[in-house]
Amino acid sequence: MDAEGTVYVRTAEGDRAIGSWQAGTAEEGLHHYQRRYDDLVTEVELLEARLNGGMSDAAHTKSSAARLRESLATAAVIGDLAALATRLDTLIESSSAKADEQKAAKARAREEATARKQALVAEAEDIATNSTQWKVAGDRLRDILAEWKTIRGVDRKTDTELWRRYAAARDGFSRRRGSHFAGLDAQRKQVQAIKEQLVTEAEELAESTDWQATAARLKQLMADWKAAGRAPRDAEEQLWKRFRAAQDTFFAHRSATFSERDAELKGNQTKKEELLAEAERIDPETDLRAAQAAMRDVQARWDEIGRVPREAVAHLDRRLRAVEERVRVAADAEWRRGSVESNPLLAQMREQVAKAEKQLERARAQGDQRRIAEAEKALASKRQFLNLAEQAG
Repeated sequence: MDAEGTVYVRTAEGDRAIGSWQAGTAEEGLHHYQRRYDDLVTEVELLEARLNGGMSDAAHTKSSAARLRESLATAAVIGDLAALATRLDTLIESSSAKADEQKAAKARAREEATARKQALVAEAEDIATNSTQWKVAGDRLRDILAEWKTIRGVDRKTDTELWRRYAAARDGFSRRRGSHFAGLDAQRKQVQAIKEQLVTEAEELAESTDWQATAARLKQLMADWKAAGRAPRDAEEQLWKRFRAAQDTFFAHRSATFSERDAELKGNQTKKEELLAEAERIDPETDLRAAQAAMRDVQARWDEIGRVPREAVAHLDRRLRAVEERVRVAADAEWRRGSVESNPLLAQMREQVAKAEKQLERARAQGDQRRIAEAEKALASKRQFLNLAEQAG
């Protein structure tokens, strides 16, 4: 600082006036301009730290460093300007290289972001054209939109073009889905009309007592109901309640009727079992005529009792047939005995057998073996003829 208060800084090119100091001592003036130099150093340090830390745009750092470098030629500061200039040149060079890297990385990121959005658009267009999984597809289109909003870095022109394609795909899907559900609504209206007819018929059958035919028809109505598809939800629920109620009414009546019938059949089974116990005590060997009369009475009462459960029919009939067979066999044997006793030829043949037996006894008493053999042979022959005659009679 000279006597007039002009302040100079020494440079490689010589001393350069940087200002005038009149506000205090020379020492205070020099300290003022030194602090301004320190401020420049601090600014350079901040630029270096941000660049090295990856917290700044390298191109912006380069621009700021170049501005500071140019300002050194006229900077009103006192300090090692040459060293600061070298430091700034290094910063400009490194930020330039960093800017190239960031530019390349930004280009790659833009390409990746563009590719991601192109893939999302292609998926949306495929969904719009082909998908019939309406809920799943609609949810996916919403997810695509949410993912779309997270993608940054696509240039405006490309982004606008891709967005238009996505929006067109989404609108196309919405129209196709709306058309589908409009057709589905019409179809469900038709199904509703069909099911109303089925319900009407089921309600008409609810009080029927033609159990077998009605049960078969209700089963067919159920099959038709399932094959018809679904009506609108509210109508479907109401119609199903009516349809089910009609079925329940019929089957409840049938069940009650069958329960009464089963009870009656069980009662008939008990009566027939009691009657069988009585029939099985009949003894045709003691008094055939009484046994036959008792059997006719049992048969008449048997028919009057009526039907029994299906699973008991065969067993009960076998027991009754056994009693009937026992009486029939006894009657046949009695008839054969009567027929034989009234036949004169059989009486004559019995007399001949009796004579042959006496002749054999006399031969044995005499001990004449020849006559014994002849008598045994004659007796055997006559007995054989008698047996044949009795069997034929």
